[in-house]
Amino acid sequence: MKIEHLAIWTKDIEKMKTFYLEFFEVSANEKYFNPTKNFSSYFLSFPSGTRLELMHRPEISKQLEGLEQNLGLAHFAIALGSKQKVNDLTHTVRMKGYSILGEPRTTGDGYYESVITDPEGNQIELTV
Repeated sequence: MKIEHLAIWTKDIEKMKTFYLEFFEVSANEKYFNPTKNFSSYFLSFPSGTRLELMHRPEISKQLEGLEQNLGLAHFAIALGSKQKVNDLTHTVRMKGYSILGEPRTTGDGYYESVITDPEGNQIELTV
C-alpha cells in the first residue's frame, strides 16, 4: 500500500500551484473545473508517483476563513534526499519570503528536517 494522493482546500488555487511548482519537483495537470459544483482542482505529481490535489470552491474557502487549525491533517513531509537539500530549500523558501516554523535540525526521534509553510499556512516538513 501507499498513499496515492493528499488533498488540500485552497483559497487561492493559482498561488498555491505556483508555490509547489517553484519549490518542489512536481508537474501539474490541466485545471479541472466543474461548473455545477463551482469546483476546481489541480493534481500535482511528484516523480515518485505520489500526488497532491489542490482544490477550490468559494463557499468552502469562506467556511475556512479565520480558522487557525482544523482537525485532521497537521502536516505532510516531503523527502528531499539529503541534509544539504533540506538546508538549501529551507534557505531558498526563506529568501522568497515564506515562513520557516522550524530550522533544519535532527529531531529527538532521529529525523533531519525543517518545517516551512505554503502560502496558506499548511505545514510541510522538509526531510531527508
